[in-house]
Amino acid sequence: MVQGRRLKRPYERLYRSLYRIRRAEEEIARIYPTDKIKSPVHLSIGQEAVSVGVCEALRPEDVVFGTYRSHALYLAKGGDLRKMMAELFGKATGCAKGKGGSMHLIDPAHGVMGTSAVVGSTIPLAVGYAYALKLQAKRAIVASFFGDGAVEEGAFHESLNFARLKTLPVLFVCENNFYAIHTHQRERQPFDNICDRARSYGIPAERFEEDDVLKIFERMTSAVELIRSGSCGPLFFECRTYRLKEHVGPNDDFHLGYRSRSEADPWIQNDSCRRLAALLDPAVRGRIEAEVEDQIRDAIEFAERSPFPAPADLYSDVFKDA
Repeated sequence: MVQGRRLKRPYERLYRSLYRIRRAEEEIARIYPTDKIKSPVHLSIGQEAVSVGVCEALRPEDVVFGTYRSHALYLAKGGDLRKMMAELFGKATGCAKGKGGSMHLIDPAHGVMGTSAVVGSTIPLAVGYAYALKLQAKRAIVASFFGDGAVEEGAFHESLNFARLKTLPVLFVCENNFYAIHTHQRERQPFDNICDRARSYGIPAERFEEDDVLKIFERMTSAVELIRSGSCGPLFFECRTYRLKEHVGPNDDFHLGYRSRSEADPWIQNDSCRRLAALLDPAVRGRIEAEVEDQIRDAIEFAERSPFPAPADLYSDVFKDA
């Protein structure tokens, strides 16, 4: 996605991706109470900069694996917006034929190899894919996205150990929004040392203190090419970010008491979508936003008019005895 045009102040491209994700999810939040959306939704509003900054530094042949908070990653990597909306509506035209919902998005044609509702479960899948790439002497790399809660899973440690042992082409991206559902990181982990955990396996690790899409994109551009060269093996990045909506669903949740609006305010003020918009010529910004609005409207209409899966489809795409 970058190749010959990287580091040329790609404001328009980055803003288009950020705005597309933000507006798609705002529309999902608007529609959700109508019950047209048949899947629980974990919104990425506030966290988009991480997926966009990383994915814009990847090439089309690179692949990503992600979490149940999946819309931003899916769209940032080029996933089909129509198919995503249809999947949320439970329609047969969805990217998982209406069977997976919001937490199980996939678009192999664009390098989205799958997301999962099970915490940490796609980390070993990403490592396995990277192992296959190395055995086949391919130049592609894998980006594995996961949250701060996943670093508490055994699969995280096993995967990092194996990736370093085999010098695999993996970019590990921890989206640290500080909360595992309603529990803050400080109540789950005795030390603020996520990067140190990666370093303990011999993997270079860095932390972004804020989700600045330009800084993330610039750093990832050099990181992915270093991995691609085969000279360093895996790299690890902890990207601090913040979700603005409830853990699952379209609403605010500050009234629950586990976090405060004052905690969220600095993240709202430094929102990458708004900051990047201010750097654009108003006419350019208006054109981008109009085009994105048309795409979102089209995707919703596509989902609305698409059919539900036929009853017989209940028995397809499953493992069963012969």
